[in-house]
Amino acid sequence: MEHPPRARQTGGDVLVEAMKRHGITTAFGVISIHNLPLVEAVDRDLDFVEMRHEAAAVNAADAYARTTGRIGVALTSTGTGAGNAAGSMVEALTAGSRVLHITGQIDSEFLTPDRPSPSRGVIHEFPKQPQLLDAISVHSATIADVKDVAVELETAIHRICTAPNGPASVEWPSDLQYIASPDNQRPFAIADTAVASPDPDALARAATLIRDAKRPLFWLGGGAAGAGAQLAELAHKLGAGIITSNSGRGIVPETDPLVVGNFATTPQARALLADSDLLIAIGTHFRSNETASYSLRLPDRMIQIDIEPSTIGRVFPAEVGIVGDARTIVSALSGQVLEQAGWADRVREVRELVRSDLTEYIGGYADICAAMRAILPDRSPIVRDVTIPSSQWGNRLLPILERETNIFPLGGGIGQGLAMGIGAAHGRTDVPTLIFVGDGGLAVHLGELASLAGSNAHAIVVVFNDGGYGVLRNMQEKNGFRRAGVDLHTPRFDLLSASMDLPYHLIQRADAFADALAEAVERTGPSVIEVDVASIEPTPGAFVPPVHIPQETSR
Repeated sequence: MEHPPRARQTGGDVLVEAMKRHGITTAFGVISIHNLPLVEAVDRDLDFVEMRHEAAAVNAADAYARTTGRIGVALTSTGTGAGNAAGSMVEALTAGSRVLHITGQIDSEFLTPDRPSPSRGVIHEFPKQPQLLDAISVHSATIADVKDVAVELETAIHRICTAPNGPASVEWPSDLQYIASPDNQRPFAIADTAVASPDPDALARAATLIRDAKRPLFWLGGGAAGAGAQLAELAHKLGAGIITSNSGRGIVPETDPLVVGNFATTPQARALLADSDLLIAIGTHFRSNETASYSLRLPDRMIQIDIEPSTIGRVFPAEVGIVGDARTIVSALSGQVLEQAGWADRVREVRELVRSDLTEYIGGYADICAAMRAILPDRSPIVRDVTIPSSQWGNRLLPILERETNIFPLGGGIGQGLAMGIGAAHGRTDVPTLIFVGDGGLAVHLGELASLAGSNAHAIVVVFNDGGYGVLRNMQEKNGFRRAGVDLHTPRFDLLSASMDLPYHLIQRADAFADALAEAVERTGPSVIEVDVASIEPTPGAFVPPVHIPQETSR
């Protein structure tokens, strides 16, 4: 399509220059009267991906950032548009994701310096928008001068990239978008933030604990990202097992025989933890769902490594805490310890037991899980919404070979998977992206199927259809609750796919899944595979979320 002659430059050109400086090629967003100059410039010079909802735009930018290691950019409107984005910004905040959220604002002449102030009734006005953005971001700012746009964008990007990472929001009044330009920007210089060097005394004490340990274990969270090669080398040097959080999966490839993985609450892994004499925890918050609401018995001796000082000892006591970059610290520790026997045989035994037990329990899903890993390229992003197959086996049994392919809602919010899959697919265009969704979660942002179809991204949407919210249905049944709100009216996904010209396949036998997936992988562009959960045989065991239900007690 031919574009009209280029008009005068605007703030959109300032944004494009900032994106180019940082190697950002893509932005996701919803066009509105409050971001027209920004969308026009990005669409002209870079890649603008049209989404149908602001929450989905942020989810897509979030997954793009996780998949590529670059910054994901989301463009939204002001007021309601910024509010729509808030939930997905909470997800990015929880995950520490590198998202730059740029939202519109009413014309600057109507903004009062002492916001929030009583509303004047300007259309789309939301006086407390700065407070909203501050609550959902690690950094937020308002552009108040057309000469400071580049400075504000660079400041936001600098904070995004400073550990601990997180999303930033910048609100930009519409009139200042039109009259800003690259030629009227003030010079800027953003100083690098140095990461603190690890304390030598703490390193020495940690090395002593490691040398004395006979049965060491690692527990890796997302903060261990970037240290995979060093961790694998040290674990094999010590004969140590590796337990991970969901976010820590793939830092060391899950094909490694010393990786037990995200199985900490299983009986076998509990016994392994109980028998260990040293836990080396790196970059983990010890989330409640991964520690059985903090009831896990951990080794009496623990070394905790984290970039954030407040994390050390916050959940479980640490005998030695080391603040700093995980890769630097692991490399330093490796240089201070010798090779030792450890208990690699026991670790490998537990690794196999937890996988064989879960494989047997999930029945026909085991064939689907095996087909996914056998057919998908190693670099394919695997995006999982909150649904039974994801929570039961996708988050644990399906091998993750590279952390950047492990995309899921860390905050546990349902319905974000499809949009995250679109972002991941635009981040890795050379391989197909697999998207796990349930019928209930897909319905949350059903319109994003149109975004996927319009973008023609190579993404395979696998819909596990059980006619509602299966996770909550199982929870109600187990606890004797009345069944309510979980049996949903579900669309015909064959007709829905046809209406959007998306290739579609229905699976009613687990052994038929591999052929359907192989066909979708070979095809370029999006497709939909529906799995009729009720027809899967052998019937999978029930999955009930690990949520604490208080029991009535006598007083």
